[in-house]
Amino acid sequence: MLSTEAKINALTVNIRKVFVGDPAVVRLVVTSLLARGHLLIEDVPGIGKTLLGIALARSIDATFRRIQFTNDLLPSDILGLSIYNPRESSFEFKFGPIFSHIILADEINRTTPKTQSALLEAMNDLRVTIDGATHALPEPFMIIATQNPVEYHGTFPLPEAQLDRFLLRLKIGYPSPSDEADIIRGRDYYELARELAPVLGKEDVLDLQRRVEEVRVEESLLNYMIELSARTRSMPKIKLGVSPRGTFLLRRASQAYALTFGRDHVLPDDVKAVAVPVLAHRLMIDSQAYGLPRIHESDGLVRDVLDRVPIPM
Repeated sequence: MLSTEAKINALTVNIRKVFVGDPAVVRLVVTSLLARGHLLIEDVPGIGKTLLGIALARSIDATFRRIQFTNDLLPSDILGLSIYNPRESSFEFKFGPIFSHIILADEINRTTPKTQSALLEAMNDLRVTIDGATHALPEPFMIIATQNPVEYHGTFPLPEAQLDRFLLRLKIGYPSPSDEADIIRGRDYYELARELAPVLGKEDVLDLQRRVEEVRVEESLLNYMIELSARTRSMPKIKLGVSPRGTFLLRRASQAYALTFGRDHVLPDDVKAVAVPVLAHRLMIDSQAYGLPRIHESDGLVRDVLDRVPIPM
């Protein structure tokens, strides 16, 4: 039987067979999965966001669905709907694409707030309620949402409540010249991703998720996380700082990140590695203090807080 570290290494290595880019991105994607979190990727088109979702699902033998979000998408297009069966004289529920393990919500900010909000219960409670009936979602369950940070025409910005449901917000970035050369000289990486053999089963993932809670966090590190969040609430350029839920999720992400290295305890470096992806999208920037969109400034504000708060010894 593989050890925890060996299982996680096998998963990351398998994903990197088709995702050519920063290894830190893959580690954070795995961190989000282990922490039972959802992932928001804000980056330009064509850098492998869909590829990451396919590779992750194939690697853990899970079902994968890609939903293209558009301004005419309805909640029933995601969740499903009840259809009347005249033969049985009853309604039958037709399950929507949300009933999959890994969901890629592509360009999530191109759909209306009503349709965006259809994901809230699924992301928070692992279930959906339709026509008064509650349906459980499969486990493990993870939403990977994408949005273009440059193109805002015809979009609906995600409200704070929706953003708060994402554990991490990532930027993949462009590949290095050598990585890009590998991409254009090799086979179609989407074809390779669909041929990936699973290295873990769904039960393996659920076991790893349970092990995250067993990773120790010293009291000094808990106080460090609390202080990081508290500093964001008192900065003049921030209208709304990190909530207690944000602090709790920082702890969980730090535990999952530590587990990706096979450790049973959290180090200060683990907290610092996940602080920006966990906290930055939870800040509401004062528009009078900054004229630029939040995405250009919130990361820097969290890094500023990290520089100011002493690391526990």
